[in-house]
Amino acid sequence: MRTIYYLILVPMVYVAFAVFVIGTASKLVHIARLPVYAPTLRIFPVEGPGWIMTIYDSFTLPTVRKHNPLLWVFLMLFHLCFFFLIIGHVELIAKIDAFQTIRHEVFLGRGFVGLVLAIALLFFPFRRFVSPNRDLSVPEDYYLLILLFLTVIFGSEMDWARRWYDYSEMTVQDYRTYLFSLLTLKPVLPAAITGSGHSFMLVLHVFFANLFLMFFPFSKIMHAFVALPINKLRRG
Repeated sequence: MRTIYYLILVPMVYVAFAVFVIGTASKLVHIARLPVYAPTLRIFPVEGPGWIMTIYDSFTLPTVRKHNPLLWVFLMLFHLCFFFLIIGHVELIAKIDAFQTIRHEVFLGRGFVGLVLAIALLFFPFRRFVSPNRDLSVPEDYYLLILLFLTVIFGSEMDWARRWYDYSEMTVQDYRTYLFSLLTLKPVLPAAITGSGHSFMLVLHVFFANLFLMFFPFSKIMHAFVALPINKLRRG
């Protein structure tokens, strides 16, 4: 069992990040080489400084808000919570004083950020069970959402155990030691990481996160990298 834990928590992490970086870079190069017909892409008149309106379109999704307010609410919750969880994982790698402008523990939200994110990730696949979304959906859409949901639910469960049920076998320092060691290419697995009652939760969280990273460059979620330039072209 310890060998399986090690394979998932160390070598698989490096492989996943390598696939993510190389795959994403290759995909972006491919997209950059595609012909661009800017005049046909201009959809909106320029209502203000081009880049300001581009950022507005990319982060507030006004078209979605206009045509599907409920989806817009869940998209906003998803992106906001995902951003907070990224900050939390950065804080797990190293303590950063700049993030403590508003004093908080790692993670933000006392466990509710993960809960809201999990609810949003349940909404997205269930909305695809109803036409016309069902007719437009492909298996890839469900695979991506399932992977992300499993990653979030197992990661959040560890936070919930620590926050809501005073589970303290695996501490923030244990996570920090593990993640920082990966970053410095000197992997260390503290005893609490592999020997506590919640070790399997961490292993499953990392396992599904690895699968998500490897799937990312080949999925529709690549729009995260091209939303700004596409909206700039649309704005003209």
